[in-house]
Amino acid sequence: MGGIALLARQAGNTVTGSDANVYPPMSTQLQAAGIELSEGYHAEHLQPAPDQVVIGNVMSRGNPAIEYLLNRNIPYTSGPQWLYENILHERWVLAVSGTHGKTTTASILAWILHYANLNPGFLIGGVPTNFGLSARLGESPFFVVEADEYDTAFFDKRSKFLHYHPRTLIINNLEFDHADIFDDLAAIQKQFHHLIRTVPGEGLIIHNQDDNNIAQVLEMGCWSERQEFSMQSGSPDWSVNPLNSDSSRFAIHHDGNCVVACQWGQSGAHNSANALAAMLASRHAGVALDVSANALAEFQGVKRRLELKGKFNGVALYDDFAHHPTEIEASLNALRARVGEQRIIAVFEPRSNTMKLGVHAAALINCFSKANEVILFAPDSLRWSVDELLAGFPGNILALNDIEAIVSHVTAHARSGDHVLVMSNGGFGGIHERLARSLENRS
Repeated sequence: MGGIALLARQAGNTVTGSDANVYPPMSTQLQAAGIELSEGYHAEHLQPAPDQVVIGNVMSRGNPAIEYLLNRNIPYTSGPQWLYENILHERWVLAVSGTHGKTTTASILAWILHYANLNPGFLIGGVPTNFGLSARLGESPFFVVEADEYDTAFFDKRSKFLHYHPRTLIINNLEFDHADIFDDLAAIQKQFHHLIRTVPGEGLIIHNQDDNNIAQVLEMGCWSERQEFSMQSGSPDWSVNPLNSDSSRFAIHHDGNCVVACQWGQSGAHNSANALAAMLASRHAGVALDVSANALAEFQGVKRRLELKGKFNGVALYDDFAHHPTEIEASLNALRARVGEQRIIAVFEPRSNTMKLGVHAAALINCFSKANEVILFAPDSLRWSVDELLAGFPGNILALNDIEAIVSHVTAHARSGDHVLVMSNGGFGGIHERLARSLENRS
């Protein structure tokens, strides 16, 4: 929604907005763009009445602002619908979908197209460091959008990505998530198949060959050209092959033959697969693979994706958006490959609705294997038994229900040369800044 506000402002509209909690990096982007922010949801925020209200999917009936809007017949729409009607309907949309890796892959794709002088527009659910902002209109037919399967609005329960009508579609992976709105994996697969139905016959679907859940979706019907990619060497189509331990160097193979070698500042096998998907999407837009490889060498990553915040008294502090067991494991694998035998302290906030419900609680037992110590933030609002997790956990884990207690524990136990990886899909009570100050000031 913040990105959509930026696009509306860039398009020449006067834009204001409200939210219950706006935090960096989005808050600073909005303020820099001259977008007035209001805290909370109140009727007075809609006085005088705006020409249109764009409603995010966090809003529900009973909210004072929503009730005021409906009672006074103020025009409204959803974020995805506004995006399509005002921007996407005349563009070549390159959409990046999947349970994991959407933000990173979309950021890589937008950067490759920019590097190739195609000046794309984009809307990404994070901040690519190369651009310093999460959305821009662009000046070419190409528009990159992070395509989320979460529902659209309280009045439109379809997945958001059904509004985008992509010509180029990436499906990175598919797992069960969003247990607050989907009953099971089949319900999510149905939405993905609806998305596939919107891709033109002359369009292209780029998908992960290794994911059986995606294969099941495609078996429901596909009317577009397809390209498969794999993390397994020797794949009959496109594959990524690591050239060193942390996958910061890798080769792209096609039909078993090396096509191009890449070197960049990112790490992790999952990120090299994200890069391959983005390179294939760029190729569909006319960018040669060697140009994409050169672009990767200058890709600076995404804020909050294994982002090094700094070193404080010799302790490296990272911020990561991981909130699903698969993402946690991938981030820890990437960091372990980068730092070798040095100690890793993982700090995790189970903040997503799915995590709060406990759907993936059992999977947490195995996804932290690369960490030397795990600190779980366990507030009273969790709806599952932390004790059961602690009893079955094979490593060193500590559950704390207070952020200051976490800061104190890390400050007391982290040693010079350690790596502290904080994982949350929210602000986590400003823990990154609090840890940085505490580590820096300790004697």
